[in-house]
Amino acid sequence: MNIGFDPKLHKSSTLTNIFKNTKCKLIPIKENLVKKIKKKTKKITPKKFFIIHDKNAGRSKSSKINKIVKLLNKKKIDMLFVTSSENIAWLLNLRGCDSEFSPIPNGYLMINNNNKITFYCDLKKIDEIVKKHLKNIKIVDINLIEFFLNKIKNKKIQIDSASCSIYFDNILKRKNDTVALYDPTYFLKAIKNSIEIKNTIKSHIYDGAALTKFILWLKNNFKKKIITELSAQEKALQIRKTNNSFKSLSFPTISAAGPNAAIIHYQAKKKSNRVLRKGELYLIDSGGQYNYGTTDVTRTISLDSKNERIKDIYTRVLKGHIAVANYKLNKNSTGSDIDVVARRYLKEIKLDYAHGTGHGVGYFLNVHEGPHAISNNNKIKLKAGMILSNEPGYYENNKFGIRIENLITIKKTKKKLGFVDLTMAPIEKSLINKKLLNIDEIKWLNNYHSKVFKNIKEFMSKSELNELKIMCSNI
Repeated sequence: MNIGFDPKLHKSSTLTNIFKNTKCKLIPIKENLVKKIKKKTKKITPKKFFIIHDKNAGRSKSSKINKIVKLLNKKKIDMLFVTSSENIAWLLNLRGCDSEFSPIPNGYLMINNNNKITFYCDLKKIDEIVKKHLKNIKIVDINLIEFFLNKIKNKKIQIDSASCSIYFDNILKRKNDTVALYDPTYFLKAIKNSIEIKNTIKSHIYDGAALTKFILWLKNNFKKKIITELSAQEKALQIRKTNNSFKSLSFPTISAAGPNAAIIHYQAKKKSNRVLRKGELYLIDSGGQYNYGTTDVTRTISLDSKNERIKDIYTRVLKGHIAVANYKLNKNSTGSDIDVVARRYLKEIKLDYAHGTGHGVGYFLNVHEGPHAISNNNKIKLKAGMILSNEPGYYENNKFGIRIENLITIKKTKKKLGFVDLTMAPIEKSLINKKLLNIDEIKWLNNYHSKVFKNIKEFMSKSELNELKIMCSNI
């Protein structure tokens, strides 16, 4: 069987993995066939790129690029071809509007080991402010990239094994020696500096206050009026929008009631849109992009559920969440080590969940960021400054779903590494079976709620403040 593919959209490793055990013959197609049959749409004016000043980035673009140049010279590589837009954003302290949920600036970057930089992008997205910001960088129309890449010869060029397409790989290796390795920018970007952490903490306080207001609204209204998954997620968005720092959602909200919450990546649609009913659970997984920071949080909310089995399972999920938060890190700790402890209490009763326990998170960038993660096969060593999600869960098909998610960062204190919670929103206490918690777990929960109350109380109205005191009281 002959299968056509667009070499601009695929990596060689991806196609190899998909078709390695088949007899398919892959044929590259130079033109995008979808564009040929797609109906012409109204032209949209490109939105401009915008800069993040050093005071909010924590490091200048030149210091970041200098680190890359040093690495290239150390490895005796002439050039690095950066094809991941998130890496370009971080390296250039630049953001854009080229994705609905992530402020990335689409383009490509070529970094020479002599500090010469070329940025290929849509020139209509560059204004005078950005041009001045990029004054030492050559800016080239993205439509001319093939012409310029073809002019490069006799160089050793590193391409990104995680994002470089077959199309660009083929162009560069015609006259050069290409080396497919993980772009070192991923590792540099993963370790947030003190300014990035400080701004991220502030964003989580804003976001936690918004989510808490939403939870209070939901609990006070689901018995009085008809609330659906779609109307609930819209309400959560509207509350977030009241903060001037909020720019957009960081991913499509998962708003799931009852059995729909058992679908891990559920998206509410008109056909599936379920009314929130008394006696069930409601799960909301949502987050925002703020000036400056990226959030991601999940709370499972009781709609007056009295089911004791559900409470026991919820408590075991919470125990796994606390086990991650309290994990004693050392210099060799990896996400695979931590993933085991997150599942321990569910596995005691032969239950588990079919997703990783956590993913890396960007700084006013992608909500999913590598190379680190808390998952079974992630062997990346965890370091101070990394941000991850902590989200164990449990899902019972056609019945219910549970997930408790906070974002956490790694902090070094007196030469010891430990996790610090970034997310500031109450955890549902009415679903907890206190008998299943030990003294340390109870202490963690009470301390966490004390921090939540302290950080978000100023954003609450008088009536909300009284309710927040109850939500954050000791168990």
